Amino acid sequence: MNEDYKFIHLLYVPTMNCNMQCKYCYLKENTVDLEQDDTYLKTLEYAVEKFKNANVVPFNISLHGGEVTTLAKEDFRNIIKYIFNYYRDNKDIIINNGFRLGNPHIKTNLFNLEKHIDTIKEFNVSISGSLDLPFSLHEEYRVTKGNQKTLDKILKNIKLLEEIPNNKKVSATIFKEHYDRTDEIIQDIKYLTENTCLNMNDFNFMIGFVDNEDDDILHAMTEDEQVDFYKRMKKEFIGTNLDYGVKNTWFAEFNPTYCTNCDNCGEKFFLLERNGDIYSCVRGQKNKEFYYGNIYNDDVETILNNAKRKIFEIHNKIGFNEECLNCKYLYLCKTGCPFVKNKYNTNKSYTCKLQQEIYKDNTQLYPKDENNEESIYMYLSKIHPDMSNNFYPKEKKIIGQDIPSLTSIIEADNKLKNIYSADVFILKIDEIEYKLESQIIKSKRDIVYLTDESKITLYIKEGVLEDCDYPASNSLYIMLLTGDTLQYGDEQRVKQEHIMTHQIFTNTIKKEKSDKKGYYCVDLTKILSLYYDKISTENPNNLFFTTTELRDYHYTKHKNNAYYHIQAINLPFQNIELFYIDCKEDLK
Repeated sequence: MNEDYKFIHLLYVPTMNCNMQCKYCYLKENTVDLEQDDTYLKTLEYAVEKFKNANVVPFNISLHGGEVTTLAKEDFRNIIKYIFNYYRDNKDIIINNGFRLGNPHIKTNLFNLEKHIDTIKEFNVSISGSLDLPFSLHEEYRVTKGNQKTLDKILKNIKLLEEIPNNKKVSATIFKEHYDRTDEIIQDIKYLTENTCLNMNDFNFMIGFVDNEDDDILHAMTEDEQVDFYKRMKKEFIGTNLDYGVKNTWFAEFNPTYCTNCDNCGEKFFLLERNGDIYSCVRGQKNKEFYYGNIYNDDVETILNNAKRKIFEIHNKIGFNEECLNCKYLYLCKTGCPFVKNKYNTNKSYTCKLQQEIYKDNTQLYPKDENNEESIYMYLSKIHPDMSNNFYPKEKKIIGQDIPSLTSIIEADNKLKNIYSADVFILKIDEIEYKLESQIIKSKRDIVYLTDESKITLYIKEGVLEDCDYPASNSLYIMLLTGDTLQYGDEQRVKQEHIMTHQIFTNTIKKEKSDKKGYYCVDLTKILSLYYDKISTENPNNLFFTTTELRDYHYTKHKNNAYYHIQAINLPFQNIELFYIDCKEDLK
């Protein structure tokens, strides 16, 4: 495993052609009929090879458009086969770095699906289709370029998927015009549930936004209308066979698996067009402000730097909304999509009220961050560093005046310094590094949120494991504590409950190749994933690191120094707090 890899989500657009002319299409005149040539596949092959040579690995490749199914049958099969083989050939690197191995996936309007059904069956292609709900508006807005209606053919094509085990789902974007026909939407959802092979528990509503309220055919819902729409869906479907969908997938656009949960989405999400142009995503496609470069003309480092810089600059151009300072969900929302914020010239999410309503209704998936001072500081330090110092968490008062301070005790003891030093352990989670400090002396808390796709690496400063008489007998000592409490010992003191202790010995660690000078490294992704179902979903869980030698020294110091014992009665080792959010729970 190469620790230098950077992993990205890659959307690929093999054609800008489209067989429909939806009246509100965001690509508008860009969906023109283009002459097909072999670049539909060569660009993807070239880009993936160029990315991999720069140690950038797409863990997911999805096809977007235009409309992918307008490709000729042979061309469609060739590109699907390439992606299928890519996943097969890169299986180990994808899985070993904590990502799930996917199947070829297409985003489609479903209108030409029948042309490619054999390829879809052969390569287990997963389908994400789009409809307008209610059907009456689909017939009005989603028409062909000859202004013909499309719904009957699309429903017929959905029927072709009945005997195919592939994942297949649909989504619908909701504007005010759709909201005004909510009763019809409810009836059409019931129709799709009862009369098609679609599992409507695996369905997505997307909340529409507009370029210009005066010129556009469709209009955005107000925030209150968004909340009312959500409540109408809950009232109608909670307690039915679609209960799971309402509570989970229908409004999953705002959960941590989506791009909105990134501090800077320019570090992870990229859309590549057949001509080599790279944009942020489908929202930013054909928009100059969200253009990152061209894979044929620019080196990978330039493209990556442009992406990170442009998203950073857009967030900063708009500024930070002070209402977010008091929000317990900033760690999930990250103030919203930079594209829509830029479009609306607003410094908070256009779905803020709706998101808060969803989070409040799903406390296990989306717990409140009661200590949001730290989340605010962490977010600002990455996106608005010029103002982050104003929100540095207040320091705790640790000691009285009549006894030696813990700091002075540590300074007088070289062995203790390694127990408390912020340079000994560095934890990297999804490319973000955290210098770990002792929980009893630091003035801020680091709280991280893990999903099944999180990659977790620990760096250990060279010399720490060797700082003992017998280094081969020394080990990295990892402790995981749940956020839930338990009474321990004769004193019946209430403490966090221990879940696991894991040791890795010095010589084993030294065999691993490290990408950080002066540090050993350990991949913790698989180790921690074994315990995700054991940790608290309500309270922050605690992950501690030390060595067996330092742990033993700490408890020896406890016995020999009463002042140290008083101030270090709780675990003093370097730590980080975490939540795990299971976003891929099996359908119930």
